Amino acid sequence: MQKVLLLHGPNLNLLGVREPEIYGTATLEDIDARLTAVGVERRCEVSSFQSNWEGALIDRIHEARNDGTQAIIINPGGLTHTSIALRDALAAAAIPFIEVHLSNIHAREAFRNQSFLSPLALGVISGLGVRGYELAFDYLLDKI
Repeated sequence: MQKVLLLHGPNLNLLGVREPEIYGTATLEDIDARLTAVGVERRCEVSSFQSNWEGALIDRIHEARNDGTQAIIINPGGLTHTSIALRDALAAAAIPFIEVHLSNIHAREAFRNQSFLSPLALGVISGLGVRGYELAFDYLLDKI
């Protein structure tokens, strides 16, 4: 059975109420439930983890090295643009991942145009809302 980890960074626990004009009205629970349901259909175990703390996300990536995780979908939130430590954890884990952003980070403030993770990612999906997670999941299931 395939195993995919969904990693959600800072403030994503507020999806559905935080700036819905930018991030939409789907909640984090909606996203996790949708991908878990697709996972059941496609014989894939899906686990999800959200934290507002960089270190907790890094610890979960380290755990993924040893728990059979074959791929990661990560929305690092604001850590996208600031965290070399998160980037280094993903590099050390050597687990294929796709970076997902609900909004188009390249059409927003200039500081959001930089991603420390993108150069390591299999791909980056930005600006497609919740559908971006589904596209990343479909791709990874075909890839792994």
